This record gives sequence, structure tokens and C-alpha cells, in this order.
Amino acid sequence: MSSERLFSLRNRWFATAAGVTALIAVASATVGFVWLPLLQPTAGFAGLWDAICSAAGLVRAVPVAEPVVQANYKTTNVNLSSKVPGNSSAISIGRGATLAMQCTMCHGARGLSEADSPNLAGQYALAIFKQLQDYKSGARISAIMGPRVVTLTDQDMHDLAAYYAYLPRLPAYHPATARPTPRIVESGAPMRNIAPCASCHGSIDYKGGSPWLEGESPVYLMTQLNAFASGARHNDISQQMRNIARGMSPAEIEAAALYYASQP
Repeated sequence: MSSERLFSLRNRWFATAAGVTALIAVASATVGFVWLPLLQPTAGFAGLWDAICSAAGLVRAVPVAEPVVQANYKTTNVNLSSKVPGNSSAISIGRGATLAMQCTMCHGARGLSEADSPNLAGQYALAIFKQLQDYKSGARISAIMGPRVVTLTDQDMHDLAAYYAYLPRLPAYHPATARPTPRIVESGAPMRNIAPCASCHGSIDYKGGSPWLEGESPVYLMTQLNAFASGARHNDISQQMRNIARGMSPAEIEAAALYYASQP
């Protein structure tokens, strides 16, 4: 029986194992802290040590190679809060009903459109107020809506939002015999950083400023999703809808539109 110590460099098996382990550690550190960071074409490392510090998670000063390019179009400047659009009193709703008489040709006498314009009955007041503000500021462009909001005051927009929010909305209609809920609506696409539609637009959760989509025209919904995807519409906060729509396939856009448009 050998009397040689197990953990000794004189033991060739231990020495070989220790050497291989050390080589693996060095190779892994080189790949993780040097090679992979330097492969990033836009990282802008000042040198080898800068790359190592970045890979280790240390704060470093990132040189600004180019000035930030500002968008050459208007974006929304509406600050959403629980106080917007304000008090929905009976007087405000009555004023809104009077103002809404000018909107009936496109949005229907009771806020339900037959012209592929959005249904406004029961729509969230915050969503209506935001869109009216964006039309007036030019953040959202429409040859039809633009001229109609020029003379509206903030109070007029509050009143219109209060009136339409007061009207009964179309409920969700998705019977068991209908087509299954599209995955993009129910689960999103996590690998493409797309949240479920229902997480912002109701049924699962609601995000302030996001509209209720149930019962909307499929033509309108597909048009808006395609406009977000192309950048033609750009009044979404922090580009959220543009980033989502760009990642959706044409089939997913159509499936989501048909799902929300489902009505008896």
C-alpha cells in the first residue's frame, strides 16, 4: 500500500487534477472577462482593464461617442396621474354630452361606431383625455381629428372624457364555442419582450392611459397596430406600443384584432 500523501504535489494524480482545474479557471476568466466583452462592437471600452471592470459589474464612465439624436416628430407630453382627467360630475357629463353631438357621425349617437372608428362608449376617461390632448398637440396625427380638437379647451376634453366613460361599454364576448384566445393576447411573447395584450388593456390588468379594446373594429385595431409598427403613430408613452407592435407578426396582429372585435 502506498504511503504517499493524497493532497501533495508529489502525487502525480493530484498535481494533474490541480493543473487542469487551474487551466480551466484561467481560460474561463479570460473568455468571460476579456474575450466576450471585447466582442461587443458598441461597447466603446477604453482598454483591457476597462473591459474587465465592465464584465465584473463595476461602474465605469462610458464615453459619449455621438450626441443624442432628438426625434424629428412630436411625442406625447401628457403626464398621467390619478387626478387626470379630473372630476366626472353630472355637470361635466352633461357638458360632454352636448360637445359629443359633433362626434356622432364617426363615433355613433351613443358612442358605438358603425364606420370603423373607435367605439368610445364606456372607454376609460384617462384614455380619451390623453388621445384628445395628443391630437391637439400634434403628437397623434389625423386629418379628421386634428381640425376638430383645435378649439377644445382642457375642460372640454375633461367633459367629453367624462361623458363617454359614463356610457355603457360593450362587454367582452368570447364564448366557449368561439376560436381560442390568441397566445399573443393571453400570454404575449416573453422571448420577444412582448407582454400579454390583456395585461394593459383590461381582463388581466389595466394600465393608465391604455384603452379598452373589446368590441373595437378589427379594421381600426389592425390599422393602429400597423401604424405603431411602422412608426407612423408615435404618441405612445416610452415607445411601449411601437416596441410591441414591431415584434408582432402580421398573423399575430390580425389574430389580436379579430379577437377583440368579436361580438354577437
